[in-house]
Amino acid sequence: MTSPIDVPTSQDRWSPRLWGTLLVLCAAMFLDALDVSMVGVALPSIATDLDLSTSTLQWIVSGYILGYGGLLLLGGRAADLLGRRRVFLIALAVFALASLLGGLVDSGPLLIASRFIKGLSAAFTAPAGLSIITTTFKEGPQRNRALSIYTTCAATGFSMGLVLSGLLTEVSWRLTMLLPAPIALIALLVGIKLIPRSSREDSGKGYDLPGAVTGTLSMLLLVFTVVQAPEVGWASAQTLLSFAATAVLLAAFVTIERRSSHPLIRLGVLRSGNQIRANLGAAFFFGSYVGFQFLVTQYMQSLLGWSALQTALAFLPAGALVALSATKIGSVVDRFGTPRVIATGFALLVVAYALFLQIDLTPTYAAVILPSMLLLGAACALVFPSLNIQATSGVEDHEQGMVSGLLNTSIQVGGALFLAVVTAVITAGGETGASAQEVLDSFRPGLVVVTAIAAVGLLITLTGLRTRRAVRKPVVVATSVPAAERERVKVGD
Repeated sequence: MTSPIDVPTSQDRWSPRLWGTLLVLCAAMFLDALDVSMVGVALPSIATDLDLSTSTLQWIVSGYILGYGGLLLLGGRAADLLGRRRVFLIALAVFALASLLGGLVDSGPLLIASRFIKGLSAAFTAPAGLSIITTTFKEGPQRNRALSIYTTCAATGFSMGLVLSGLLTEVSWRLTMLLPAPIALIALLVGIKLIPRSSREDSGKGYDLPGAVTGTLSMLLLVFTVVQAPEVGWASAQTLLSFAATAVLLAAFVTIERRSSHPLIRLGVLRSGNQIRANLGAAFFFGSYVGFQFLVTQYMQSLLGWSALQTALAFLPAGALVALSATKIGSVVDRFGTPRVIATGFALLVVAYALFLQIDLTPTYAAVILPSMLLLGAACALVFPSLNIQATSGVEDHEQGMVSGLLNTSIQVGGALFLAVVTAVITAGGETGASAQEVLDSFRPGLVVVTAIAAVGLLITLTGLRTRRAVRKPVVVATSVPAAERERVKVGD
């Protein structure tokens, strides 16, 4: 399917409508990322106002992750089958309504429910938005430029969410919940006018309902198990049984997909080295970052006594660096290729985390914290857009929603999994009533784990450099190849 918007050959001559479409999609991704990070700083105020326990409070964050990570596979395939424009706009409307509900409720369960609904809607806007871009902009410099702007908006939203939350929470935590509503509404109205219509995939062979059910349930149960494990224990009967049930559901899902004539996920895509490295890289990248942000926030507020706003401003250099690089990364990828750019970004990430290991109870901001944040910002600017470009390159239009859903699932599951691991590590090393130095000492193993996670991501990426030398030209699956034959073709290098 080709977009009705004509993209000029020169990357400097995009039409106003094309820019408007991209900005609407960027606004939705910005809101998704903003919502993930903005709630963290507001949690203490929410707990006080609504009289919530710690276990209930964590579900304000986990509820969003559960809806988002659990339904991304279904959201990506729904965009392909039902039409990308339709799925994106409906989900964006639901996101706006859920934001309004979250700012008005007066009970913990209702707030958690609103967060789950927002996560659910984001599970449809994220893959639909990404697939709209990849089917509107021609693969190459045009798409790379668009994706670099799009993914930079996501990284900027995640960073700016901390700053905005610090400012808004000083007035009321409800503003952090309400802020996305008017922005989403404006984006919805503009999107109705500008986003190109897309044809739906021929569903004459039927929909893969068994695959949708088993795939969604397996992702929901996996995210739920990982989120609950630090609280109930990794070796507890509940955790072990949940992991076993997840494995059974995943096995059933794979069996169904192999036999289905209209699968939710075409398993042949996963034979691509580029796809595997992009998805694993996304999981390790976001997982390490979420774990790092959690530790740094606790360190600055609990040990150094910084306010929420001071903590948010400490992250600002990273977000500013990402925002300033928005239009540059596409040309960098064009010149050096995604494997090299991703590897460079992961190397900077490892150095940033390792440098932060030097922290103490009286840190020098200019010597430790600021350099770490600048390196982190440079890493995010290089890695995040490049992973999206690599995951969507060489993939046919009718499967763009599917690979977008896979990539975003990897991001969310990786974030939930590695955050749970980091939390378990620092909890095991900390004691109730411990001194400030003892608490700091319990944080260091967590920072070591975060650094190790990034190092593994770097090693995974380096395998792509070796493959790139061996195979110069990627093999792209053409639409004329029969479905049975496509299963035997390796996509990418």
